[in-house]
Amino acid sequence: MAVENLDAASDGAAGVLAPDSPSRRPGLALGVLAGALALDVSGLGVLNAALPSVGTRFHLDDSALQWVMTAYAVTFAGFLLVGGRLADVLGRRRVFEAGVALFTVSALIGALAPDTAVLLGARAAQGIGAALSGPAALALLTETFPAGPARNRAFSVYAAVGAASFSGGVLLGGVLTEFLGWRSVLWFSVLLGLAVLAATRAGLPDGVGHRGRLDLPGAITGTLGLTLLVVGVSTDGALSWAVLGAAVLCLALFVLREHRTADPVLPLGLFRLAPVRAASLAAFLQYTGSVGQLFFAPLYLQGMLHYSPFESGLALVPMSLAVFLTANFATGRLLARFAPRTLMAVGLVLIGVGTGLWLGTPQDGSYLLHVMPGLVVSGIGQGLNFPSMTSAALSGVPEQRHAVAGAVNVMTQQIGASAGVAVLVLVAAGSEDRLAGYHLAYLAAAVACVLGAVVIAVRRRA
Repeated sequence: MAVENLDAASDGAAGVLAPDSPSRRPGLALGVLAGALALDVSGLGVLNAALPSVGTRFHLDDSALQWVMTAYAVTFAGFLLVGGRLADVLGRRRVFEAGVALFTVSALIGALAPDTAVLLGARAAQGIGAALSGPAALALLTETFPAGPARNRAFSVYAAVGAASFSGGVLLGGVLTEFLGWRSVLWFSVLLGLAVLAATRAGLPDGVGHRGRLDLPGAITGTLGLTLLVVGVSTDGALSWAVLGAAVLCLALFVLREHRTADPVLPLGLFRLAPVRAASLAAFLQYTGSVGQLFFAPLYLQGMLHYSPFESGLALVPMSLAVFLTANFATGRLLARFAPRTLMAVGLVLIGVGTGLWLGTPQDGSYLLHVMPGLVVSGIGQGLNFPSMTSAALSGVPEQRHAVAGAVNVMTQQIGASAGVAVLVLVAAGSEDRLAGYHLAYLAAAVACVLGAVVIAVRRRA
């Protein structure tokens, strides 16, 4: 209701462009959208297992290696609101196609990168492509599948693919790095992107477009503010405080602009919806915890247990399986009986417990005793939380705002994956002992997830 009131003037004056008829091939449509989601999410994790190899090739330490992941996550988070608004205004399929195309071309440039600067630039451009395609994909999903059992099933499959794609990407990255080198990881992204583009026109409707305009001042201040926020958290020293100060200023100007404009990039009334707030918190914490855990995984497995890239990727299979099986076969049924908030709270507790179990990892640890239990427990938690937060993110939101509402949720995921993980890296760097630093990071992530679960559970009862 709040969102509708906030946007009534713009919607009433702007009108709606007539959409094409829904896809007559819903199975293909779901495959295209899930494939694009896998492309976006695995784009963050697929280089994870290759990080030691990348570091060796370009002579990077752990702090610098973080930027191979963070460069992607920074632009992904920073441009999501623009991507969501463009999809709502220009039409979802055309923005979706543009995003996948940019992602694919950027992956090609990264695969050919001769130095660190080109690799990081390509990763940043991939993030922009993902920011364009991600919100459009979620909105196209709601257009293609009518409300009811068909949409619920589509959400379960979509969420299962999304929840499993990061850890699955880490596994794939390990296999490819081991046998073909780290550049093959990016070549795989090129091939997957081309496959998604080839099937897009046949599988997807054009998507609803709403006559309106992109609020350029809001887009600039919002994108710049989010980008500077993540960069500021990811750096240290006096420069960090200067960047964070600039981020706060840009975000304050963004909020003022969004209050006054008739066509906001981000309708602030979204945050008056309790499910949207809970989903945003759950998204941030899941990605801080799970991506943080998987950032340190290859550094521990390869650096201390002397696993090969293939073995460290294979070691993460239990997490991938736990995520996929839980999301695809359990969470859909549980959502019919329990509110999304309940499953989000339980999921976050399990992610926190799974991460916390790695506090017992020793220098010469056992995989079965010290590594796998945490992966399985965390995977089950992710499988519960991801579909629940995806559903809650659109709860009570008018359909014409689904792309930007989806952008908000994906944005908080990427802030967790970038700024959240950057904080964990800084926590780990605070210890002179490398393994002890990892343990401090696991503890911080675990506590944050459990506290977040408590907040969500208490607010549910309020």
